[in-house]
Amino acid sequence: MAKYVLIVDDAPNIVLSLEFLMKKEGYNVHSVSNGEEAMSAIAEKAPDLILLDVMMPRKDGYEVCQELRANPDWQDIKIIMLTAKGRDVEREKGLALGADDYVTKPFATQELVEKVKSLLG
Repeated sequence: MAKYVLIVDDAPNIVLSLEFLMKKEGYNVHSVSNGEEAMSAIAEKAPDLILLDVMMPRKDGYEVCQELRANPDWQDIKIIMLTAKGRDVEREKGLALGADDYVTKPFATQELVEKVKSLLG
């Protein structure tokens, strides 16, 4: 069965690009535009991997990551944080909160696809 990838980003152009890339690799894809929608979508159906933007309205990526890691049912969900903030301190915060990887925008599409493939096995 195809792996399920949830895209959480408030930038429509990035969502379109990520959806295209993930579908091309054969993943089932669903997209939401903020952290609150992400938590609802995850409660409905837990994804195998989340591409999670950091800077979003209503609930940022750090909060979503923290909530996911606090719930034992969601420990196995892989999280790749996507952000325009490339400073080491932001990267360390994301990884400390439980993200599996951290990618700075703009990102190389092939590099992102490889990271997703390696996390999903």
